[in-house]
Amino acid sequence: MKKHGLLKTIISLITAFCFLVTIVVGAFYYSFSTEINKMLEVGLLVKTQYLHDVTFSQMITGAVKGMVQSLEDPYSVYLEGEEYEELQRYIQGSIGGIGVYVGIKDGKLVVVSPIEGTPAHEAGLKREDVIVKVDDTFTSELEYDEAVARMRGEPGTQVSIGVTREGVAEILVFEITRKVIEIPSVESELTEKNIGYMRILTFASNTDEAVQQQLLELLEDGAKALVLDLRDNPGGDLSSAVNIAKLFVPEGPIVFTVDKRGEMVAYNNEESVSLNIPLAVLVNGGSASASEVLAGAIKDTDSGVLLGEKTFGKGIVQGIFMINEEDGLKLTTSKYLTPNKTDIHELGIEPDIFVELTAADKEDVQLKRALEYLEEQMD
Repeated sequence: MKKHGLLKTIISLITAFCFLVTIVVGAFYYSFSTEINKMLEVGLLVKTQYLHDVTFSQMITGAVKGMVQSLEDPYSVYLEGEEYEELQRYIQGSIGGIGVYVGIKDGKLVVVSPIEGTPAHEAGLKREDVIVKVDDTFTSELEYDEAVARMRGEPGTQVSIGVTREGVAEILVFEITRKVIEIPSVESELTEKNIGYMRILTFASNTDEAVQQQLLELLEDGAKALVLDLRDNPGGDLSSAVNIAKLFVPEGPIVFTVDKRGEMVAYNNEESVSLNIPLAVLVNGGSASASEVLAGAIKDTDSGVLLGEKTFGKGIVQGIFMINEEDGLKLTTSKYLTPNKTDIHELGIEPDIFVELTAADKEDVQLKRALEYLEEQMD
């Protein structure tokens, strides 16, 4: 009797589950019947009338990609197996490339910054160059990640990059040989006047540790003030940027993230700031994402002055999701707000002291002005 009762219970649960699924599917179809019928009709026509053979799997994958493309967000993309593997290899630093950070500005693929010492930098690519062609394909025909993927490839292979540049009428074409890009994270030195200079080139997962160590060494060597150079730093790991900010800002919020439901998460400094020396932060149009998190925290908390030019303005966060253990989805999931809850996306952060650096300058006038400012604070 007990077995019979258990069987009845299981059957009842299965029946209830099937009934619930039927209701959900029915409600979904009722709500989107026009769109579902349209998709089925197009799929059937493609399968039966298209000149070449096509599989249902191929069409479904195309439909999934189309869902992401419909967002019209250049930073969100569906990545099939090899594309997803390539992204993972890039994150791990084991893929060839040309050594350039790119972003979207006014709908165009622009150079945020070339990495010093890489093929792109040596070939002559410059910040704010607009990449219009990769080999024989115009970037206007490509999604953001597809254009980036085409610039990557096996070390030793060549890629042709066509750019437009302000003040130059024709398209400039650079033939660049790819290589494995090893990105330095932090560089520092002590100037003759006991002012520390620290340049953060990117925010890797261990950059915060490198900054803390090198900052300690600068202080032990007698640094009385600090220049923090974030110019042409395209960002990277958010946690790393937050941990670095904790070295410079007082107790309280460093950055907020806000998701689609409006839920706000605060990243706070739980301890009072221990570094009590004058601070100047160098920024420019190549300072983006995590760089703007750090710069925004310092500016909003009056922990130092920002000097240079307006930052890039990338205040959104992407998450990476694995799909079916093979494919991946890179999706914009939230946005940044500075401690004063300022949204800087596509706006950037204005420096406290504007100093423009042009190609005609024979010296680094921004760094020179920062050193002068700190000397005044030290007097």
